[in-house]
Amino acid sequence: MRTTLTLDDDVAALLKRVQARRRSGLKGTVNDALRRGLLAMEEPPAPTHPFKTRSVSLGRCLVGNVDDVAEVLAVAEGESHK
Repeated sequence: MRTTLTLDDDVAALLKRVQARRRSGLKGTVNDALRRGLLAMEEPPAPTHPFKTRSVSLGRCLVGNVDDVAEVLAVAEGESHK
């Protein structure tokens, strides 16, 4: 199949590097890259396991009611927090 393909600059640069390293032609390099990429895209994604964070006890709250931010700052930093 013959077609015109417009490549992004980064893809073209990578293609040229691979082509130079393998000492292969453009057609062979593009076909191999597309073949490998398309086969990888057809495979189902690897299963992921949800990350779980272990809980720890931090003890009781040392400042009392944390709804009043000014009071919490006064307790934590002293009255000069303003």
